[in-house]
This record gives sequence, C-alpha cells and structure tokens, in this order.
Amino acid sequence: MAGPLLRSGVRRFPWLCNVLLYGSLFSAGDAAQQLLRRRPGQEPDWAQTRHVALVALSFHGNFNYVWLRGLERALPGRAPGAVLAKVLCDQLVGAPVAILAFYTDWTDVLAFCAAFKLRSGPCLLENSLHWALWLSLGYLHLLFTTEW
Repeated sequence: MAGPLLRSGVRRFPWLCNVLLYGSLFSAGDAAQQLLRRRPGQEPDWAQTRHVALVALSFHGNFNYVWLRGLERALPGRAPGAVLAKVLCDQLVGAPVAILAFYTDWTDVLAFCAAFKLRSGPCLLENSLHWALWLSLGYLHLLFTTEW
C-alpha cells in the first residue's frame, strides 16, 4: 500500500520529496554522529542538529535538485561517456559549491573580511567567497596521482 503511494508522491512532487529527503538525511546523520561520539553524561546538541537541518532544507536540497536536473538536461543519456562527463562536472563544479556552503558560516565570512581589511582594497562578501572557493579548489591536485 505505501509503496505505490510513495512512488506517486515522488513523481508528483519531486522537488518537495528531494528537499525533505536531504533535510531528514542530514539531520539523522548529525544526530547519529553526536550520539556515537558523546561522552557519558553528555547530552546531544539538538540546536546543532536543527542548524544542520536548516542548511540542508534551505540550500542543499534545492541546490542539488536544480544542479542535477541541469546536468541531466545539459548532458543527457546513460552512455558511459555521458555519465563520466556528468560525474566530472559534478565533482569539479557542484561539489566545491556544496562543500563551501556546508562549511561556510558568517564567522568564516567575517574572518575573510578581516583578512581583506589588512590589505588596501575594500572588503566585499564576493571577494571573501571567491577566495574561499579557490581555497577549496586549490586542493584538487591532491586527488590526482603522478601516475596519471
């Protein structure tokens, strides 16, 4: 009974199901991590779990839904070449954006702005995010071995 009903709901409301799935998976992962790493007598930090769920609901679910649909439209098909091109695009463009959004909060942005204030140029949020993105892309060469 639940199987056909669930499938029809996913087909009818794909965006909503995607966002809710991301929110539930991110929160469950954070809660499980806290429960596995807690010390005796230590309570889980449910505020942190709420923050993780908020980031997943507001950004990650939406971004991945739009990004993966765009990739599928730009590179259609299931041939090995198309799949490889989609994976490379996702890893080179989508993954740094998603990782940056997960790990960047306002304290990081303010730290980048403080570092830029030491220079003579103006401190802009765009400059901070630009350098944060290049910082994450700067480690890309570590993924490739010299044998390639």
